[in-house]
Formats: sequence, C-alpha cells, structure tokens
Amino acid sequence: MDFPAEKQLVDLLTELRSEGRQQSGLQEHLVPPDQDAAYRVASKVAKQLGWGVVGWKIAANKPRIQAQLRTDRPIYGRVFSGKILKTPGAVEYDKQCSPIPEPEYMVLIGSDLPSRSTPSKRADILDSVETIHIGIELAECRFVHDEFFPPLSGILADGSGGGSLVIGPAISDWQNRDISNQRITLSANGVLRREGVARDSIDDPITPVHWLANELSSKGDGLKASQIISTGTLTGMLRPKVGETFIADFGPFGEVQATYA
Repeated sequence: MDFPAEKQLVDLLTELRSEGRQQSGLQEHLVPPDQDAAYRVASKVAKQLGWGVVGWKIAANKPRIQAQLRTDRPIYGRVFSGKILKTPGAVEYDKQCSPIPEPEYMVLIGSDLPSRSTPSKRADILDSVETIHIGIELAECRFVHDEFFPPLSGILADGSGGGSLVIGPAISDWQNRDISNQRITLSANGVLRREGVARDSIDDPITPVHWLANELSSKGDGLKASQIISTGTLTGMLRPKVGETFIADFGPFGEVQATYA
C-alpha cells in the first residue's frame, strides 16, 4: 500500500468516525493488503482523531467466530474516550453505525503492561488485572453491511468494529469463581435472543488479554493502567432494532442493560 493511498484511507476513516457516519464499500486501491498495514492505518487514525484510548476490544477468539469474520486469528481495536458507559446505558440508535450488542467479560488493567523484548506470561497478566466486570459491547462499523462490504483488512483499519462499552458490576473474588462455565443470556425487551458459555467463545477472560498484550507488544505498544479490555462476545452477534433494551444476564454475577433509544 503506497503512502498516498494509506493517507487517503486514514483521512477517510478519520472523517467517517468523527462525523459518526458510514459509507458503502471501499475503493480497491484503499483496501490494506494485509493485517499489518490495516493495523498501521488504525493507529494513524487514532492519532489523527486525537481521542484518548481508554480501552481495547478483542474479537474472533475461536474458529466459529473467526469464520464469520473471515479471519484465522483474533482481532483487536481501540476504545476511545467518551465511549464507556455504566449500566444501565443508552445510545441513540440513529447515531449508531450498523450496531451489534455483545455480552462480554471486561478486564480492568491495574498496572501497565508495556512493550517488551520477550512475550508476557499468563502470570504477568494476572498480576496486572485489577478487576473483571460483566458488560455489553455496542459494536459499530463505518462500512454498510451490503454487497460491497470490504475485506477484513478494511474492517481492521476501521478499528475492528470498535464502538461503545456498557460496564456492569465487578465480579467479586473473580480469581475463585467459575467464570468460564457461567451461562450468559441476552434478552431484548424481555425476549431471549442469544445465550452462551465463556469456555466456548473465549476460554476465559485472561486468555484474550494475554494474547492482546503480546500482540501489542510486538508492534511497540502496550496496555496501560485504567484501560478496560472487552474480551470477546459470549453469545454471538445480532442486529438490534430501534427502541430495544438488551439485558445480559450473567447469573450470580449480575446483569447489564443497554438501550438503543
């Protein structure tokens, strides 16, 4: 991808995100040739926007979701300042770009995990975690889901569908709770729409964060204290309708509510 095309794509994605709008398709010469180029564009978009990065989102941890998203590995994107809400949260439906609500475990980082010369170990991640919360990611996409939807690299450049996060309560004594085997349900206006178990989608919340820490480190970046990491959908993907209120029920860990007003 030559510099003029990369600059054009950075400018386009910055404009779409800052104006809260979408477009159909992406010109062929603007499609990043690979994931490295796509993530480079996403980083430049973040710098050009000038918004604080208060967290990260992870998706496609397991083959089933990877197949749906046309990838063979997990993907990630940034969560920007102003995009974190507390339950019960609400967003304006008409200002959302192809919205998708996804119940997820969310990990609050308590100490920095900077770039390093050797990969982080799982123990390093555990030491850095302050709390684990229940939540709902309100994913978005700057490209319309139509027949001109661009390849995955275009979506990665857009931040991998990053939108807002609705944060619920912290899980008390999370180190000794059976988080992986807890069944989660997602209801819309009282009607059950999806359900799932963490072990089937992400194994556990620490595994995706471990992957992300090493992935960012390989690119000279890292995780910072107070950032929150949305670790991947637990119930799959669905399209909401205007006026729907979603409740993610995490059993003994509590509930999270998000409304598309």
